[in-house]
Amino acid sequence: MVNSLIQLLQAETSRPWTFLELGFWVFFALVLIGFASLERKLALRNAYLMLVSWFFYYHTSQWYVVLLIFATSVDFGVAHALHRSDKPWLRKLLLALSVLSNLGVLFFFKYAYFAADLWNDLTGLAWNPTPFWAGWSNASLGTDFVEDVILLPVGISFYTFQCLSYTIDVYRRNLKPVARFTDFAFYVSFFPQLVAGPIVRASDFVPQLYQSYRVTRAQFGLGLFWIINGFLKKVILADFLAVHLVDRIFSQPTLYTGWENALGLLAYTMQVYADFSGYTDIAIGIALWMGFTLAKNFDSPYKASSVGEFWKRWHMSLSSWLKDYLYIPLGGNRSGSVASYLLIFAGLFGLALSATSPFVSYLLAGVVLVFLLLYQFIPVFRRGFNTNVNLMLTMLLGGLWHGASWNFMVWGGLNGLGLLAHKQWTRLRPYRVEGWMLRGLGVLITLLFITFTRIWFRAPDWSTAMSIVNQLSTGWNAVPSLAMLAAWWRPALILAMGFAIHWIPERYKAWYRDRFANLNHFLLAGISLAAILLAYQFMAAESQPFIYFQF
Repeated sequence: MVNSLIQLLQAETSRPWTFLELGFWVFFALVLIGFASLERKLALRNAYLMLVSWFFYYHTSQWYVVLLIFATSVDFGVAHALHRSDKPWLRKLLLALSVLSNLGVLFFFKYAYFAADLWNDLTGLAWNPTPFWAGWSNASLGTDFVEDVILLPVGISFYTFQCLSYTIDVYRRNLKPVARFTDFAFYVSFFPQLVAGPIVRASDFVPQLYQSYRVTRAQFGLGLFWIINGFLKKVILADFLAVHLVDRIFSQPTLYTGWENALGLLAYTMQVYADFSGYTDIAIGIALWMGFTLAKNFDSPYKASSVGEFWKRWHMSLSSWLKDYLYIPLGGNRSGSVASYLLIFAGLFGLALSATSPFVSYLLAGVVLVFLLLYQFIPVFRRGFNTNVNLMLTMLLGGLWHGASWNFMVWGGLNGLGLLAHKQWTRLRPYRVEGWMLRGLGVLITLLFITFTRIWFRAPDWSTAMSIVNQLSTGWNAVPSLAMLAAWWRPALILAMGFAIHWIPERYKAWYRDRFANLNHFLLAGISLAAILLAYQFMAAESQPFIYFQF
């Protein structure tokens, strides 16, 4: 039995731990036992949770846990130095150290190949970046880094943003630094939300570090509800739709009609929501069982009647982070800053480098020329550009945060255009949206627009994205046949059920959450067993990784 337990807890380099693995739940049960035994010893408890969180991260990214410890150590020291110093130049230097160290590591692991492609296009070279330390580390320290490929550490974008928000808040004097390293390290690496969010602010989470462990019956029941809810979202909605519809369409879109491409795209819209929010639900439930509260990350986003409302409901922790630490510092909706225009120049320069034909280069030059003429001679255009440039830049960089490719930039840019269009519509519309029919129309239009932008989010490359666009434009000649309906009726039914549940009014969802949380333990155990058996019927031969692990 002991050997079986050890085997469950051993790291597998080819298979990172997820919430769907039995090994994780064995680990969590052991963590809870140790956690409860340290209930009144807060300093020791937080140090213990820091260590088990590092152990968990080792099971998702192996030796890249060193990067997590490095970021934690740098920002802990920088924050204390910032708090002690009153010299503006030194405080700016310290903040720059934090920003450069965090973004430098993130850039290398996430954007090195993207930058190399641009550099090679510019110089005609064939430079291929590699993890330069891997060979030495493997030989000297016995690690097992891949030596010829830069692998992306799981969750690096999430914990990097948490570290940055902490040092920026200390720099702004909005937050005092955490006294103990173990407390800060626990905040950065809290294992339920470490690898896929939500992105936690220190001001929200750190005060909870010093509260005694206490979980009421209702909290336990609510935590169980979120865990079951997230588990069923992931297995029944996300993974089933991925295996039986989405992956097939996106692998060879030209083999399918416009109807099938549209169905696959709509299914992906549900898949990515169920996958990501499912992870968040499980993380929230696990945290509740440990006495901690994590911020809400989704608020029924497909109920949104505008693109602006959608982004207030989708990945809320990232949206608020981008607003507070990027959009407002760039100038918000007042005007563009020097940083805004430098970012625009860098983006245009990158596009020019990646241009594969003289036509694209000439087109870019023409766009820039037209823009300069409009900006110089038309005041209305100039004012509109100055007040909207930061919103567009924020969405473009938000797209780039998700991945190092032009596809993600296009996805972010389309969402930025959607936000700008909605902003102008609210200024010019002749009436306010009132009544369920108009709101329903807004929900439908918003859902279709968001679904369309997801082409570039999901497609593995530009050519696949264009193939889907082409099929959606021209592939509607074939009338849906019985064979087509027979092939897709199961995922279509699951998709319809997903949207039906999603659109249940929030007051009813709150009612059945509360009722569930207050059920007796025997009923909770029975429901849990039924949920596991139901999920097992839908589970694929091999569980699908959570989508946001790649970010």
